[in-house]
Amino acid sequence: MDKDTLSSSILIKKNEDRKRTFKDRKRTNILKSTEQNAIGWLVSKMPAFISPDMLTGLGMFGSFLVLVGFLLAAHFHVSYLLVGVAGLAINWLGDSLDGRIAYYRNIPRKWYGFSLDIIMDWISTILMGLGFLVYIKGDFEIVAFLFVAFYGWAMIISQLRYKITDKYTIDSGIFGPTEVRLLICALLISEIFFAGSIDWLAMMMCFALFIINLIDTKDLLALGDQRDLEDKAANKNNK
Repeated sequence: MDKDTLSSSILIKKNEDRKRTFKDRKRTNILKSTEQNAIGWLVSKMPAFISPDMLTGLGMFGSFLVLVGFLLAAHFHVSYLLVGVAGLAINWLGDSLDGRIAYYRNIPRKWYGFSLDIIMDWISTILMGLGFLVYIKGDFEIVAFLFVAFYGWAMIISQLRYKITDKYTIDSGIFGPTEVRLLICALLISEIFFAGSIDWLAMMMCFALFIINLIDTKDLLALGDQRDLEDKAANKNNK
């Protein structure tokens, strides 16, 4: 086999692996290409003994570290917020790879994985919100509640969109979970250098989530209306 043929075969295999790994969902986030390239490389290098459930557990451990970082920062020193930054990185690793590695290895459990992922994401959101609540003082404590509420709202929209369209997406336009993690990391690092900045930046982030959710809710209702019309037309034709 000559070099050109070998290179072509390798490229074809990589493309097939990529399609198989990401075939169950459409991504629209701004970091889509970079993130999928990183995930594609990581799943191909992951040791065989590491299972999807182990990666889910790793993601949850990362969320717990975010909570720990907030607790340590609240009681000892603000620099412990860096523990939260590390936790978010670990959470991304586990949460992004658990389902992808199952598809890469051709061992997907679609509904089991879907259910587990939603539950773990919700628990992770609660843990992060709880940590923020412990760290924040005074009137800004409500921001922790708003973050959990608005992120939960976004999750509900995602599930309803899936029910209506039968197409699963975890992104809101150009923003997805990865972008949210990066924004939270920026908030934590900013707080280390500029004490109190997390209050206002988190409030701005919650406001942005609120606006995005309003837009997505409007689009969701339009999809629901369209689905109703399609179902009525289908029922009429079947009579």
